Amino acid sequence: MSWLKLHNPTIEWTTKRVMFNSVYCSTTCFSSSSHIILGNTGGTANHLESVPEDLGGAEAPYEALESIPRDPGGAVNHSLEGIPEELCDYAEVFSEDKVTELPPHRSYDLEIVLQDQTKQVKGPVYPLRPSDDEELKRILKEQLDQGLIRPSKSHYSSPVIFVPKKNGKRRMCIDYRALNANTVKNSYPLPLISNLIEKLRGAKCFTALDLKSGYNLVRIKEGDEWKTAFKTKYGLFEYLVMPFGLCNAPATFQHFMNDILRDILDVYVIVYLDDILIFSKSREEHVTHVREVLKRLQKHKLYCQLEKCRFFQDQVHYLGIIANGEGVCADPEKISKAVDWATPQTVKGVQEFLGFVNFYRRFIMNFSKLAYPLYQLLRKENPWKWGAEQQESFDNLKRALIESPVLIQPDVSKEFFLECDASDYATGAILSQKGGDDKLHPVAFLSKSLSPAECNYDIYDKELLAVIRALKEWRHLLEGSEIPVKVLTDHKNLEYFQTKRELNRHSDLNDLIRDALPDDKTVAKILKSLEENIPVKGWSLDNGLLYYHQCIYVPNEPEIRRLVLESRHDNPSTGHPGQWRTMELLSRHYYWSGMKQSVAKYIQACDSCIRSKHSNQAKMGLLQPIDLPRKPWEEITYDLIVGLPISEGYDAILTVVDRLSKMVHFIPTTSKATAVDVANLFVNFIWKLHGLPRKTISDRGPQFNAKFLRQVYKRLGIEPHFSTAYRPQVDGQSERLNQFVEIFLRHYLSHRQDDWVALLPLAEFAYNNGVHAGSKHSPFYLCYGYNPDFTVGDITVTQVPQADELAEFLKRNLEEAKAALTMAQNKQAFYYNNKHKAAIKLEPGDRVFLDSSNIKTSRPSHKLEHKSAKPKPLPPVITQTGEEEYVVEKILDSRKQGRNLWYYVKWKGYGPEENTWEPKSHLANAPKQVAKFHQLHPDAPGP
Repeated sequence: MSWLKLHNPTIEWTTKRVMFNSVYCSTTCFSSSSHIILGNTGGTANHLESVPEDLGGAEAPYEALESIPRDPGGAVNHSLEGIPEELCDYAEVFSEDKVTELPPHRSYDLEIVLQDQTKQVKGPVYPLRPSDDEELKRILKEQLDQGLIRPSKSHYSSPVIFVPKKNGKRRMCIDYRALNANTVKNSYPLPLISNLIEKLRGAKCFTALDLKSGYNLVRIKEGDEWKTAFKTKYGLFEYLVMPFGLCNAPATFQHFMNDILRDILDVYVIVYLDDILIFSKSREEHVTHVREVLKRLQKHKLYCQLEKCRFFQDQVHYLGIIANGEGVCADPEKISKAVDWATPQTVKGVQEFLGFVNFYRRFIMNFSKLAYPLYQLLRKENPWKWGAEQQESFDNLKRALIESPVLIQPDVSKEFFLECDASDYATGAILSQKGGDDKLHPVAFLSKSLSPAECNYDIYDKELLAVIRALKEWRHLLEGSEIPVKVLTDHKNLEYFQTKRELNRHSDLNDLIRDALPDDKTVAKILKSLEENIPVKGWSLDNGLLYYHQCIYVPNEPEIRRLVLESRHDNPSTGHPGQWRTMELLSRHYYWSGMKQSVAKYIQACDSCIRSKHSNQAKMGLLQPIDLPRKPWEEITYDLIVGLPISEGYDAILTVVDRLSKMVHFIPTTSKATAVDVANLFVNFIWKLHGLPRKTISDRGPQFNAKFLRQVYKRLGIEPHFSTAYRPQVDGQSERLNQFVEIFLRHYLSHRQDDWVALLPLAEFAYNNGVHAGSKHSPFYLCYGYNPDFTVGDITVTQVPQADELAEFLKRNLEEAKAALTMAQNKQAFYYNNKHKAAIKLEPGDRVFLDSSNIKTSRPSHKLEHKSAKPKPLPPVITQTGEEEYVVEKILDSRKQGRNLWYYVKWKGYGPEENTWEPKSHLANAPKQVAKFHQLHPDAPGP
């Protein structure tokens, strides 16, 4: 009835006519040249008809008064379908015709201020697919007809591109990046979505309005249109209205909307760009609120998209969430995408997934912890590797999003509960309140990663950081709470921070001891006796502190005892002393039973002591002698001596040793020798004399560990082994031989040190002719069965057995040598292991200290650097065989062999001699390189 009263229509009951010709309708609802009547035109009931004013409101028979008409008629194109009766007089706000009109200039027009007036913006005309050309022509014609764009003569020209939409269609976009880079930025803020939603608490009725072509409702400032010019194959055009893509468009539009609704913002309306939400505590006042908003929109010629508007709802879908006056939850329609989200194959795929779930992180507990493995893939220094850890993180995030809880709306009149926690690389918090069922319900979740520096914090500092971050995040709620906030943490030490703002170490410790003393049951009887003035030998009570022989008794509270130990060990005035000195300093003022054991345990676990002091403990790792080969030259070791002066064009020596006979070869070479050079040296100097070895041992130099040489070994059936980095003891034989060569050369070199190449044959002969301490024979004797003559005129005849006895002779000598070498190895292991202990078995994830002696840091002095790096989790095993991982730089060629597809691969960091043919199955982690190869070579064999 209120609606009828407002519009005051004329009703003639006898002829069944209703005519809306009141003054209100003429001035507010419709143009002055038209009236609206209800009646029957052309046999169609409930039709709206435009009636010219000079006809005095022509009559038409009215067939049904029960329903309000909804369809447009005549010359007036006002669609009322879907608009509540109370809002029909604002039908113009939802008019389709009005949307196509060019908006007027306002004080909120978008001004484009350039940083550098001389800088040009010129983009290319990108070639488009035929379907995009058709869509481009359609859009240009439509926007020209609507007056949104016009032909331009600007010297600026931004390029046009088409991007795919989620529904499979294509969207025209203008690449304004060059213009934006030269534009002075508008710093007007956009509201925080989480803060907007908090304003809905207690509301019962909601209406959501969506502005039609929101940005197009704001004009470009007159004179700045030429800066928006964009180039197409059909000509150069410029915008008269604000397009998408300009960096200041969101700030300009938000400023415009905020000023229109400024006095009612957060009272009963919230706005995020073109999304308007009106909320009220009753339907009656909600009608008034909505009408006021529509009135302001109509006044400023802003129009809504009726099909996207929702009126008088109990709950509302707004900005990707579902909200009402009691709580909020993630929109199921939005998060359903996570169910079918395919496993990312590239870094960009990971970024897209994290961008999606990050929007809903306030609904996901421990978000940073769950997403940590995926965020590591985004770091430039980390290679792409999707493993079990990343898959588990991906699945857990999808599950957490799908199972995300309903968050209740915060109420500052109720008590807040703040639960905080910290892990190795993230902090988390939950803000909760009791609901109507008197149970705790989450208000919001908070999760943030720790920076590299914060990861080094002690656990109690991380726990305190979690509390600080939570208090900062929800400060606007917690400061307004009428009841003190209750902080829940699993770290008892933090509860002591609330009692004192200015910390003083000595008085603070005494306060903690005094507070904890009544809870210590081990001294309860002593306390009771002293309080009753009954003397106890050696004990006294003074000012709330319990003393034992003038030393303060520390209660059985682990955190307090840790703080006391820290004060006597970690303090700069004490300097991290050893157990004995720490015990002495501690016993001057404090006492508790088992103090000596506590000191020992504390110092053994002291992070700074472990990292800064030399360890007096036996080193871990027992000596494991390598089994001896069956015959000479079956197993060899080799190494490279570098840093020598140039002699005959060489500056390095390749040393090769047989593990059984200990025979050596010294081969001159260069320090720049490649894997191919090393392979040629082996062919020319070793394999032609002794055949192929079964096993090789070397360090991890690039000449010995190259993929080329590995492939050669693989083809020849040779098993390569490599020593541990920075652990020369693994190949001690080669290291001792290097010392022999260097000492020999020092004896016989000339003053200029340029004749050492000529001395190498003599050095080799001298070593092979000498008796080895382990085998008790010379290497020459073990290989050939006799010792050579080595002086001119020596008439001593070496006794050589008869031919039929030679085999048995050599066999017996080798067995004796093997026995002697085995005995020497066992003796060496015995003495070594007496000074070492067995290594601890470690599992992936265990935290270990890393020896930093070979790690370069940015600090000025390595001498004062910590002996060990901060403890880090042990990474998972990369490969069981010890093979290194290789990174594909690019694909050079492809071929088919039978049904198998092979690719010719250039490896990153290796020369062309290292290029190899690899089957397709070996390149599962290089899809980009494979795709790029086929893109450049479409005719090459492919899958």
